[in-house]
Amino acid sequence: MMPEISLNVLDAAENSTRAGATLVTICVTADTTADRLTIRITDNGCGMSKEQLSHVTDPFFTTRTTRKVGLGVPFFKMAAESTDGSFSISSREGKGTKITAEFGLSHIDRMPLGDMNATIHNLIVYHPDTDFCYTYTYNGVSFTLDTRQIKEILGGIPLDTPEVSAYILEFLKENQMETDGGAAL
Repeated sequence: MMPEISLNVLDAAENSTRAGATLVTICVTADTTADRLTIRITDNGCGMSKEQLSHVTDPFFTTRTTRKVGLGVPFFKMAAESTDGSFSISSREGKGTKITAEFGLSHIDRMPLGDMNATIHNLIVYHPDTDFCYTYTYNGVSFTLDTRQIKEILGGIPLDTPEVSAYILEFLKENQMETDGGAAL
């Protein structure tokens, strides 16, 4: 199992990029009153057939030819369900895939959220042909980083340019701190 939820998000988003997604939307929502942490990942990639979708949570099923097992989605599902949470995945061929994982926020078996800022930053920098829209919400207060807006402002300057990359990471850190006040998730 992965030690942090952010690594599950990274794995799922990497699957999205391999599926040809041009847009991956990632939403992290923490609600301390409802005691829930919800992760939603939506993409516009190639999607899955009904048969693939029916097997996607089976650890001995993968569409990749480089290995015979696919543990990312089954581990993500197990991590959510082991906290009295839930997991769902839907997909349509040619339309994309949506994953929703809900965790019991204070459940003793919930792994830490991990460094979502580094996860989002790495996805943006290492997948320049994919747009990412990341929204982080804590008790109703939120911020969004959308690479489409950044690219429009920069007018062709690559997001992996060192100064731009550093700005993106700092933007994520500062906005998370303003949103959650440094809450440890």
